[in-house]
Amino acid sequence: MADCTGVIRQLFIYPIKSCAGIEVTHAQLTATGLSMDREWMIVDQDGMFLTQRQIPHMVWITPSLTNTTLTLSAPGVAPITIALELATTPKQVTVWRDTLLGDDQGDAVAQWLDTYLAVPGKHYRLIRFSKQARRLSALDWTKGVEAANKFSDGFAVLVVTQRALDDLNARLSTQGHEPVSMSRFRPNIVLDGLEAHTEDHLQALTIQTDQEPAQLHLVKPCPRCAIPDIDPHTAISSPEVNDTLRVYRALARVDGAICFGMNGIVHAGVGQTLSIGQKAEGDFSFE
Repeated sequence: MADCTGVIRQLFIYPIKSCAGIEVTHAQLTATGLSMDREWMIVDQDGMFLTQRQIPHMVWITPSLTNTTLTLSAPGVAPITIALELATTPKQVTVWRDTLLGDDQGDAVAQWLDTYLAVPGKHYRLIRFSKQARRLSALDWTKGVEAANKFSDGFAVLVVTQRALDDLNARLSTQGHEPVSMSRFRPNIVLDGLEAHTEDHLQALTIQTDQEPAQLHLVKPCPRCAIPDIDPHTAISSPEVNDTLRVYRALARVDGAICFGMNGIVHAGVGQTLSIGQKAEGDFSFE
């Protein structure tokens, strides 16, 4: 018997690292997380990855997907569409501490990025995670398990409870601030029916799909940078979210970092479909 039970309330994918997400009703689970999540990222002319930390208005780049195309939209520029299957050129890129080969998505989308991002002296490329590339999560957190991810911040999935956000918004309200949306925290799976931050204490999360169960192992609290302070509607940063979290979400197990949500790896169920409303059963860790 599971220690606790909730349901999937929301599912999100973020096709392009640090750009707008897509809320979906179902998503296929792959070895690297939800299908098409962090499949692409933007790099500068040196191959270094780019995030909202450097350019907050990246949040306004909105991707959409069909079975054959990726389209990018943003304010003030015409949308651009690229084929999912196109001739690509390998390019060495860096995401955090990992350097690997990615697939450059061509000059047209690069020019689109330069026009929209508009940073003097900088030029940008859109890179897709190569089918030949392999990127592993930190082995000290996965306990030696070789767990793959793509262009995420290091782990296949991010899990957050809805009540964690409700609790934060209640605290913000008492200080006279407006509530914030879950989009500030960029989770893949939002769980309902569990107490706030139950995810902190779970070791395994088993999701009852229509076929066989899928299982995630939650391995590391998610330290937060400046991105939760960026309003996705205005691209303006103000400090109240992290200032509020700092009071009660600085966790000793990650050296006092402000944390919100848990990073997970895929343990079982590759190929299964996760859907809104599916039961999610958690087992506590007693470490």
